[in-house]
Amino acid sequence: MGGGGGVIGGGPTQTVVVAKQPIPLRHQITKDDLDTLKAVSTNVTNVYSNPSDLVGLIAEIQISRGAVITKDMLAKDIGLVPAGSGPAYLPLAKGYIAMTIPTGEQQGVAGHITLGDYITVIASASLTIFATGKSQPTGPPKVVSKTVFTNVRIIGLGPATSNVQPASGATTVGGAQPSNGGVTSSLTIELTQCDAEYFVWFLQNTQLRYTLESVNDYLASPPTGPDATCPTVDAAHGVSQQEVEARYHFTSL
Repeated sequence: MGGGGGVIGGGPTQTVVVAKQPIPLRHQITKDDLDTLKAVSTNVTNVYSNPSDLVGLIAEIQISRGAVITKDMLAKDIGLVPAGSGPAYLPLAKGYIAMTIPTGEQQGVAGHITLGDYITVIASASLTIFATGKSQPTGPPKVVSKTVFTNVRIIGLGPATSNVQPASGATTVGGAQPSNGGVTSSLTIELTQCDAEYFVWFLQNTQLRYTLESVNDYLASPPTGPDATCPTVDAAHGVSQQEVEARYHFTSL
């Protein structure tokens, strides 16, 4: 034994991140999946030393328990991960669903929104849609713009996936290059079924714009369990003008 911290032959060593448990294909990495191994030879390259650097990335292959995790095993975009024979599920927390929403250059911050980002949603609505019977407003049409959602997590992009690449910055395990077909036409978001009903209402009845939040304002970690206000899809009971007004108060501005 040499004098290098227990490594045969001595020499410099490093701490690397390993799989604490088996990690399936297309699984989104959490801190519970990870452990560290000390005194590994620096000849082992393309590795991670800090577990937090892996959280939120997607496994491109099945990773065995105890395996050293290298950067070519992970991707930032689940769309780049070959489905193979593994589970093709999206990385959703319990009680949450995925929904795809339309976007474009002006609506979606000129294509700067990408996987893992958080956005806010602004709805611009004419107050006539909230009026009933004798409450119809008079005079010029009044339009109100209001932030209706914050911290909306992006978990997928549409066909044009510019600015998306594997975690290593190279090709994926299957050899596919990240595509660069311009501004994407859709975003897939994670939200509760209750919020999804409101979102569909806004898509049908208002004009929506998205703003990209600063990375310093992102949630500390994605949701890991049910939202107490909407724990299951069965908690959603429909949305009309009355529910939207009661929640967002468009007419009381």
